[in-house]
Amino acid sequence: MSEWTEVKIGVKAEDVEKAGDIATMVVPYGIYIEDYRDLEEQAWEIAHIDLIDEELLKKDRSRAFVHVYISPEENPLEAVAFLRERLSAEGIESEIETNECRKEEWENNWKQYFHAMPVGKKLLIRPLWEEADSQGRAVLSIEPGLAFGSGTHETTRLCLETLENYITEDTSVLDVGCGSGILSIASLLLGAKEAVGVDIDALAVKTAKENGVTNGFSEPRYTVLEGNLTDKVSGKFDVVVANIVADVIVMFCKDVGEYMKEGGVFITSGIIDTKEQQVVDAFDKYGFKIKARHSEKGWVCFECTK
Repeated sequence: MSEWTEVKIGVKAEDVEKAGDIATMVVPYGIYIEDYRDLEEQAWEIAHIDLIDEELLKKDRSRAFVHVYISPEENPLEAVAFLRERLSAEGIESEIETNECRKEEWENNWKQYFHAMPVGKKLLIRPLWEEADSQGRAVLSIEPGLAFGSGTHETTRLCLETLENYITEDTSVLDVGCGSGILSIASLLLGAKEAVGVDIDALAVKTAKENGVTNGFSEPRYTVLEGNLTDKVSGKFDVVVANIVADVIVMFCKDVGEYMKEGGVFITSGIIDTKEQQVVDAFDKYGFKIKARHSEKGWVCFECTK
């Protein structure tokens, strides 16, 4: 029987709620948080006792931990890459550990569950190790695991399905927080004229470039930049897509209009429904009009115009 993988994320105690929100994007079915700041109060409220084990009292109150459990059919490498990228984007210092499962076991076992997958009406996502009938679709070949974005997560799928409605041979695309590059590469496969991906994580940038080459795209048609949001980006685009966490989207709304052409569209996902109103308020504050809303399993994707 395949084993689950435990991912333990250590953060400053004051960052644990945000870290927990990010962790729920990886496993929305449940996480476990260790936070000892209010140990005495919690012990009294829950168990009505004021005698606490000495080992517990010795716990470091300045640190907290989020425990994530990855099921055998999912990819722990991708989960860890996603967590690193999103925590870094939020400015949260973290240490990530996995359990003592032999790396070579969980690095390869999950591959048996990852198969070619049609997305929307025009795309087929194919892992590099599997041949697949294109069924008349554009085939996006990808090495999952090194950076977030294999097409299996609801947030990525919602973006891909929305993108195909906007791509023409004249379209330019900016993919903010590009991860594996899946959204910008998909845009090019759907016929976009050019795409720029940007990510704060150096490994994601490297992976996105490699995935681009695998699918036949490199500079100048496909450019990948290492930077925080748009600090390294210049120019304006027909489509700006961002599959990032809600808090970052709220912050990004202030600037994204500067990178949109007249009549351009902003497609954004990675928004858990409990944070949806914060994002909607930011759209309103910075002059965006919601053109369409899509949702799946508690995740929300918006199409907006400026």
